[in-house]
Amino acid sequence: MTSGKTISENIKKLRTKLGLTQDDLAKKADIKYTTLMKVESGTVNKPSVQTMDKIARALGVSIEDLIK
Repeated sequence: MTSGKTISENIKKLRTKLGLTQDDLAKKADIKYTTLMKVESGTVNKPSVQTMDKIARALGVSIEDLIK
């Protein structure tokens, strides 16, 4: 089982690699900015599969890439 920290770190790393702000990614993933902020900060360490799927698609990666 991976920790929420790994997920949040992976999302942040991929987002910055693509040159996206949190707001950019939230809009691209069609999720609330506050939701992304909570996931990326680790406040929400078990985001829903739907949220993870939207974030992964927006980043052009698989959900597995976010959790490993």
